[in-house]
Formats: sequence, structure tokens, C-alpha cells
Amino acid sequence: MTTSSPSTAPTPPSPLAMHTSKIAGVTLAVFLGAGLLSCGWLVAKGSFSLLPEKPMSDDAVIHGEITHRIAKELANAPLPLQAANLERAGSWLVFADTGPRVRQGCPGWLFLADEFKLNRHAQDNAKAKAEAVVALQQSLKKRGIELLVSVVPDKSRIAASQLCALYRPVSLEARVQDWTAGLKAAGVATLDLAPAVRPLGAEAYLRTDTHWSEAGAKAAAGAIAGQVKALGIAATPQKGFDVSQEPKAVRPGDLVRLAGLDWLPLHLQPATEEVAPSKISEHVAEASTGGDSLDDLFGDDNLPNVALIGTSFSRNSNFAGFLQQSLGAVIGNFAKDGGEFSGAAKAYFESPAFTQTPPKLVIWEIPERDLQTVYAGDVKLD
Repeated sequence: MTTSSPSTAPTPPSPLAMHTSKIAGVTLAVFLGAGLLSCGWLVAKGSFSLLPEKPMSDDAVIHGEITHRIAKELANAPLPLQAANLERAGSWLVFADTGPRVRQGCPGWLFLADEFKLNRHAQDNAKAKAEAVVALQQSLKKRGIELLVSVVPDKSRIAASQLCALYRPVSLEARVQDWTAGLKAAGVATLDLAPAVRPLGAEAYLRTDTHWSEAGAKAAAGAIAGQVKALGIAATPQKGFDVSQEPKAVRPGDLVRLAGLDWLPLHLQPATEEVAPSKISEHVAEASTGGDSLDDLFGDDNLPNVALIGTSFSRNSNFAGFLQQSLGAVIGNFAKDGGEFSGAAKAYFESPAFTQTPPKLVIWEIPERDLQTVYAGDVKLD
């Protein structure tokens, strides 16, 4: 008795499948067409550039940084942006998911995912950045300018008590000490701010934001001012400062924005945070006196001899104001939001503010999480 082999002929689609396939095809075509038009609108508007603003390293090109950048730019088109917002909202409301850039610690606490990242060629990257800092310090020294490097510790390092189930790699524990030790050995004035803010614990940072709180910023500013005085540098022009407290108000956290949830109603967002910000201003009595000569008022004598470069840490929680108060002098704040390791440094050293009126001291604030990322090689003096 022979057994017939099973038929290999494809199973005909059911009438329902035949009917719905047309609907699915039309829907997909409409969605793809709308996406194409949306991206075309972004390009036509002129806000999209295929080429990066600065040269990329071979490593960045090999690992797809250019295509990643193009995809990131196209994601800002109206349709992809709205689709992403809806996906983020659904993931948060249903699964309490904060997306790839933000991590949840203990209830109410958010952390930047970059702080937990193990970078490719981490040691080589850190070495390249240290060498760039040393070279810059030597160039500044020849011009009679001092450099003070201050490293801001990760929020996940100082607020470790609020990590709960989050894991911070053990290999990251020594990266600040190793990096700053290398700079000190090369003769660069360097300050690890961790000892200054560690006594505050989690109170040194904001719950839903990457940055330090005013308490953390004030402690860091005091430590830097102490180091400036230890270097024998007198900050000028000397001023007095008044500090007043403003009413408490909800402070939008940048981690909520990075999680793509800042467009939701407040009651649907991660738990909000209220802050009573300080207002720091020059002492009225001194600001109104007429003792300054015209030469001082319009000349170099009235310009700050201390320049601050760095990241958004220097532009948040009144850090620059607390630093001025601690130094008893006005400073020039040239920090840059999103500048990462060298964005503000490159912009400042190429600007007339530096070339025409060089300072006596440059304070360079650098976040710990940027120490081991790829260095673009863009910090140097002409």
C-alpha cells in the first residue's frame, strides 16, 4: 500500500484574507506616502542637513554615526515625530517604560542612560581627551593663562541610594580618579567635584533632571572657588551679590523630555518636582555707585578675568551665580547646552571674547559621562 506525499501547493487565501489584504495594502501605501511627504517637507524647509557639522573620526563613520545622524534628523519630521510621541506615551502609560535614553531608579527618580554606558575604546578615548587637555593647558600657560579642570560626577554615582534595581557597572567606579590623576601628574590643575557634593547624597541632584540641584551646584561652586584661591588667582572685577528665594514652582525635568513624555498632561508624566529657585544679582549699592572711571567702565579693567566653559551643568541651578558669589567677582560664562566634552571650549577659543580679551583663568567644567566618549580632536589654540 502506497502513501501519498503531502501536497506542497500553497494554501489559497481565504475570502476574508483577500478582502482585508487590499485594505492593508492601501493603508500601508498611504502611511508610506505620508511619511515620504513629511520627510520631504522637512528637507524643503531647510532644517535638514545630510553632512555633519564637524568632521567625524574613522571609528564614528565605521560604526554608523552618519546614518544614525540622518535617521535622527528625519525623525523630526511631523509624522514620525507624532508617531513616536504616541508610541512613547503608550509605552509609559501601559508598561511604565521610559525609552532607550532614560532609566528609572527608585520611585520618582530618573537617570540618563549614558551614565551606565560602556563606551567602545573607553581607555583610548579618555587618554586622547587627557592629552588634549594637557596640550591646551601648556598653550594657555605660554600666554599667561591658567586652566582649572573640574569634573562633575555622574548623578548615578552620587545619588546611588536612589538607583534601586538599576545597575551601575563596577568598571566605571575608577574612571574619574584615573583621569584626574593623569592630568594632575602632567601639571594640570584638576578638581574632582565628587567629594564636594557627596555629603549631600541624592539631594545634590534633581529627581527628574540630569543636572544637580541648587544645593549641589552651590557646593560645587564653593569647592571650585576654594581651588581658584589656592592657585593664587584673584578674580576681578570684585562685586557683592544679593541672593533671594523665589516661590516654589514645578521644574520641568530634561529627562522627562528625553523620555518623550513632556507633551503629556502633568498628571500623566513621571512625578513632577517643585523647586524654589534662588535669584542671584549684583549688590544694588555697588552696582549704582559712580566710583568707576570711564576707562574702567568701558575698558578691559571692568571685564571679568575668569572665564567659565563647559556644559549645561554650568547653566543650570544657578551654578554660575553661586560661583560668582563664592569668588566675590563677576565671571564670563561661555558654557554651552549640549556641548558635551569640547563644544564650549572649541567655540570659546575661536571667539573674539578669547582672542581679543583673554582671561587670567579658564575654568573648564566636564561631566564624568563624557570622559570616555569618542574625542573629535577639535580643542586647540591657533
